[in-house]
Amino acid sequence: MTARTRIKVCGITNNSDAAVAVTAGVDALGFIFVASSPRNIEPGKARDIVAALPPFVDAVGVFMDAPVEVVEEISQYCGLTVVQLHGAESPEYCESLSGRVLKTFRVMPDSLNATGVNGPYGEYFGVVEGFLLDTYHEKLGGGTGKTFDWKIVEKVRPPGPVILAGGLNPDNVGEAIQVVRPFAVDVSSGVELEPGIKDVSKIERLVDEVRRADGRVSAIGQP
Repeated sequence: MTARTRIKVCGITNNSDAAVAVTAGVDALGFIFVASSPRNIEPGKARDIVAALPPFVDAVGVFMDAPVEVVEEISQYCGLTVVQLHGAESPEYCESLSGRVLKTFRVMPDSLNATGVNGPYGEYFGVVEGFLLDTYHEKLGGGTGKTFDWKIVEKVRPPGPVILAGGLNPDNVGEAIQVVRPFAVDVSSGVELEPGIKDVSKIERLVDEVRRADGRVSAIGQP
């Protein structure tokens, strides 16, 4: 059986980019509701894009330390299917949300020194549906465009599906998949012309590279 890494393209801001990503074979689109992000989108615009999506393509809303009421209101208004949290949201916060939740963890070298069951992720076991691993930056909650040492994931692997983010692009996503074997990859700046505007050829190349990597991983796993 061939492995299949899911693909999320984040920072969607217009219908054209959404349509291109869906046609290329992307599994999920990300909409950022963080005012400080250059890829921030207004709920009304996101709602229009989500309404045009075909079945089986997830609409993921990205939030950071927003009140629960705000997250719930935007999620219902826009028709989001998944919520992705990039701040200091507690397990209790995550559990209070009505939909599926992904929690982001920013990986740094001393993640290897984390203690306790499942390292820094233990408190979220059974609370969230997936663990998104992104590159640590002292000021940014995401969208750094930089990778981290993927081998760290081997040492402190989350107790659930891993979504790999942080500086991924068509040139390095294949290697990332072979090293980490994630459930999904999350790409934003690596397939852009500028923040919030995607590059058609890069999205198509990314999807092709992911499928090639899946084929290599499956071949290695065969007896």
